[in-house]
Formats: sequence, C-alpha cells, structure tokens
Amino acid sequence: MATKAKQKMTWTQQEYQAFAKKKEPARPVFRNCIRAFIAGGFICLIGQFLMEMFIHWFNFTEKTAGNPTVAVLILISVILTSIGVYDKIAQWAGAGSAVPVTGFANSLCSAALEHKSEGFVLGVGGNMFKLAGSVIVFGTVAAFVVGIVHWLLGTGVK
Repeated sequence: MATKAKQKMTWTQQEYQAFAKKKEPARPVFRNCIRAFIAGGFICLIGQFLMEMFIHWFNFTEKTAGNPTVAVLILISVILTSIGVYDKIAQWAGAGSAVPVTGFANSLCSAALEHKSEGFVLGVGGNMFKLAGSVIVFGTVAAFVVGIVHWLLGTGVK
C-alpha cells in the first residue's frame, strides 16, 4: 500500500492527466445538445411572443417592437437570477440558457449579487463587468469594424 502512495507521488503531470481522464465520467453530449436546443428555443419563443404582443396589443411596428421585447427579456432574466431560478435553468439547459440577451443579463446580475456585500461602488460597480466586460469590449470593437466597412463600401443607411 505504501508503494502505491509513493507511486502516485512520483507521477509526471502527463501521467496524472491521463489517469484523471480515464476516471472522468463520460459527458452526454447528445443529451446536452438537445437540452440546449430546447431551452434556447423556448427563450426565443418567449421573445417572439413578447414581440407579437407589443405589435398587436400596444400598436408598435415591427421595427420598434424589438426594444421593449429585449427590455422585458432582460427584466425576466434579472428577476429569475435574483430569486435563484435562472441558475437551476442554466444547470439543466447548459449553453441553451446563454441566449445572448438573457445570458448576458444573468452574468451581470449574478456578479452584482455576489459582490453586493462589498458596497455599491467597489463591490457591485467594480465587479459587475468582470465576466461580461470582454463581451462588451469585443462587441464594441466588432460594431466599430462593421461600421467602418459599411462606410467604406457605401452600404450605410441613407
């Protein structure tokens, strides 16, 4: 028994990684893909329902109904995150719960909740964008590049 313990202590990093990989349970990739598809599709279905509601009940146009739809989806995501439900959904759905607007709102809200005990400025304000900051930066840079390309090609809105 002592030799087995000694052997484990002398493993190289590659040997240990190979051993750990053998012991790792298999991931149900197909099941996870189906769950992500169902959850993401359901979130999009809710978004489409909200958009139709704004068009038909509140007389928005198709062009203007998008803004309140996104706002309501963000609000729903933040409420569900605040009461701990979104995390349970995300645990079941995996990547399907990361539909851009709801997943982004969830990441901001959960970071804010996690650091609220440190105060509003240094806790919430200073840490809320740690996870989502890269998304904002790369989204802004991509929008800038696309805008420049549109301007150079003359395909901008006239």
